[in-house]
Amino acid sequence: MRAQPVDAPFALTLFDRNSERIYDLCPRAEAAGLNRGMTLVHARSFCPGLLTRPADPVTDQRFLRLLARWAVRYCPWVGLDGRDGLFLDITGSAHLLGGEAPLLDDIKSRLIRAGLTARLGLAGTPGTAWAMSHFAEGIADDGENLARIGPLPLSALRLPDQTCTSLERLGIATVSELYNLPRATVARRYDPEVLRRLDQALGDIPEQISPLKDEISFAVRITLPDPIGLLDDVMAAARRLIDHLCARLDIAQKGARMLKITFRRVDQENQSVELKLARPMRDGDRILALFERGVSAVDAGYGIDMIRLEAVEVEELGMRQLDRAEGREKDSLADLITQLGNRVGLENIQRFHPVDSHIPERSFKLVPAAYSSPAPAWPAQRPRPLRLFPPEPISGVGFEPPRRFRWRGRSLSTAEAEGPERITPAWWENDQDWAHGLRDYWRVATFQGQRLWLFHTPQHPAWFVQGEFG
Repeated sequence: MRAQPVDAPFALTLFDRNSERIYDLCPRAEAAGLNRGMTLVHARSFCPGLLTRPADPVTDQRFLRLLARWAVRYCPWVGLDGRDGLFLDITGSAHLLGGEAPLLDDIKSRLIRAGLTARLGLAGTPGTAWAMSHFAEGIADDGENLARIGPLPLSALRLPDQTCTSLERLGIATVSELYNLPRATVARRYDPEVLRRLDQALGDIPEQISPLKDEISFAVRITLPDPIGLLDDVMAAARRLIDHLCARLDIAQKGARMLKITFRRVDQENQSVELKLARPMRDGDRILALFERGVSAVDAGYGIDMIRLEAVEVEELGMRQLDRAEGREKDSLADLITQLGNRVGLENIQRFHPVDSHIPERSFKLVPAAYSSPAPAWPAQRPRPLRLFPPEPISGVGFEPPRRFRWRGRSLSTAEAEGPERITPAWWENDQDWAHGLRDYWRVATFQGQRLWLFHTPQHPAWFVQGEFG
């Protein structure tokens, strides 16, 4: 609304509890009787001229985190309070701006200049500070907690609406009225949260609020005094950045899963190269070699004067102890998957992964090789074919493999047969592939050299070929 003011009631909406509801609204819409949480249909019945836009809570939280970083100028301890508030522990910091009142004035004046509306409360406990910021702005001195929040409604204690409504029906509408009630009566009739919130606000019970953790950014850049354009020069600069970034990743015991290098040309145009890795990595030499193909395709124009490298996705990567042969084999496979995956997509390079199922065609699944590790096959009492394919019918009569049959245009003769191995369907799954019921599997060696996996369906007599041994 600051960017595009409108002369009408305005609200943001969000789909919640199977309906579109008011997420936030302007003072004019609030004056029309609307409130947060109201369904949009109900709101339009009160205010037909209501203008709405969809809310973006993710962006709101991102902005709130940026605001928390800004608030560190006043104290080193800043935490989030819901979706629209901040907690600041200014213990030992207020004197730097001349006291508590000047500190609040400075915060508010700076926020107003930034176009933000804020309500500030300061007290010795987070509960009282929260109540004052939402219902009565100002400062509560030591020992004045009850006097300042006593006249406020019960919602100032951060109690659920249902609890506040229940207490109000008994004639208890303010914090002081709740405080004057016998504690035993309140504890017996209501949730322990009621007394806990009251004691936290008055300082009888300590309240711990975790500060916002700093998000570590793994990004480095280099600004060049003179533009460069030769591939060798660009790669030399990239090597310096990669080595520096890998050193930071090593300290944090993390590995990069996706890297992005951006080149800024002298004409202020940017060109980027992304590198998705098959597994977390912080080996500078290998990363540089994998980047070379993408960097060689960059158009340097009249020269590149700035290069920025960022680890867009990182994962935990602790120290590992491997012998040289094993480490070299894994690294070579991961590099091959990385090189192919950056051309065709990492998700398109797949490997077979075992599944705990006695059904042959359900005993494996295809998973992206970059996001999985090789796993041993499930142990089987009987050998399984190297190649498995959908059942292919062949001619045959009886419960034993046919002496002669035709498969894929070839006439084959049975030399040896071993079986049967009976496999029953998973009755709890409605599997159409097993519509014929039981299967009796045979391992058949033919005079022509094929070693096949055949099965017979006793309920509906028929023979099929489903696999081929190596």
